Amino acid sequence: MSDIDDVLTAWLPHQRWFGGKGSGLASVRVVHEERLPGDIDVRHTLVEVRGEHGATDLYQLLLGYSEGELDARLQPGAVGVVKDTHVYDAVYDLETPRTLLRLMREGRSLSRLRFTGQDDLDPDLSPRVMGAEQSNTSVVYGEEYILKLFRRVQVGTNPDLEITRSLADAGSPHVAPTLGWIEGDVEGQPTTLAMMQCFLRNASEGWAMATASVRDLFAEGDLHADEVGGDFAGEAERLGAATAEVHALMARTLPSRTAGPEESQATSAQLHERLEAALAVVPDLAPFADALRATYDQVGALTDDVPVQRVHGDYHLGQVLRTQDGWVLLDFEGEPARSLEERTALMSPLRDVAGMLRSFDYAARHLLAERPGEQHLAYRANEWAERNRTAFCDGYAKAAGTDPRDNSVLLRAFELDKAVYEVVYEARNRPNWLAIPLGSVERLAGEVPA
Repeated sequence: MSDIDDVLTAWLPHQRWFGGKGSGLASVRVVHEERLPGDIDVRHTLVEVRGEHGATDLYQLLLGYSEGELDARLQPGAVGVVKDTHVYDAVYDLETPRTLLRLMREGRSLSRLRFTGQDDLDPDLSPRVMGAEQSNTSVVYGEEYILKLFRRVQVGTNPDLEITRSLADAGSPHVAPTLGWIEGDVEGQPTTLAMMQCFLRNASEGWAMATASVRDLFAEGDLHADEVGGDFAGEAERLGAATAEVHALMARTLPSRTAGPEESQATSAQLHERLEAALAVVPDLAPFADALRATYDQVGALTDDVPVQRVHGDYHLGQVLRTQDGWVLLDFEGEPARSLEERTALMSPLRDVAGMLRSFDYAARHLLAERPGEQHLAYRANEWAERNRTAFCDGYAKAAGTDPRDNSVLLRAFELDKAVYEVVYEARNRPNWLAIPLGSVERLAGEVPA
């Protein structure tokens, strides 16, 4: 193992976007690097990470090399020292994002990298790295553009780029237009490495708006959710309508069809498989396992055809922005931990509905996890969640012409599947939040017909 591999082995597990937390690293190996043009030594680097159990992932890095000590602005990206050379995450060197923007504007190609972008991109805009993301890294240029650098790379076109371009080309007002992208040759196939979109300045994140509404409710001593000034239900209904409109446009512009009973059986088997894997990680799920299995069995017993299409795949309040013109959906790449094959598979749009319903639960209950001495507020959290879940489904039903609640078997199963996924995530990353999805599993399991 080379020195740079050693340094990356120590550094990678501490990055927010690294997906291998909770499991040991068997090996880290640089498989490709290509120097970017410019006066500083920055190399586009692909790193193969192999876990203790044999799973292999590929990560994208922009590594800078400096003979001198790193100054204060580069310290947040410090990686380590290799043979007296300081290595750092060059995303934090403002010259590197400027170089990427310039290469996109010029439509340049390097040895294994290709840059595509509109020729009116402004190369003089000042970049800054956003600090709140987990699975990717985004850079904002002025108040005009946002570049998302995909950290975990999977061979092929990233669904976020594919779906966003399709919706924007079809005239959807619910996506931010794509301005460019970066791709590279990975294992002999063109692979998406980054994408640039319009930056929606003055937009409000759905999660921030929803949790502010919950705080307003908690602050009132005797008012109900529909009586406080920060009631979110109107926005939840509009978000439901926007979601239905996006689903309808995706069904028209991307592949869609109906799935027969045999595919419902395959979906049931997949749900069972995910549950068994989760039980091995989080034993606290065991008391609810029989009810979950019964729900998944009901999916396998469905005889009616089910519409399937491309979907968002990781839909929640953190993936939507409220602009002055309405709701905009972001990040169509799906759950980053899933394979590209899973994320591009045709699915029931009820998976997205279930994801957003789960998010309303999270928005209502995460404050309780942070305020353990105020559990008397639990009924208020439940009231807020149910009000907004209902409003979202009402908005979706009006826009779609079909009510997602009419297919209660699939909707409950997908919501439970999402909650199980969240249980595993919280157990690995935020144990103090584990009670939120576990509580949802318990509630939903209690609704399963005997």
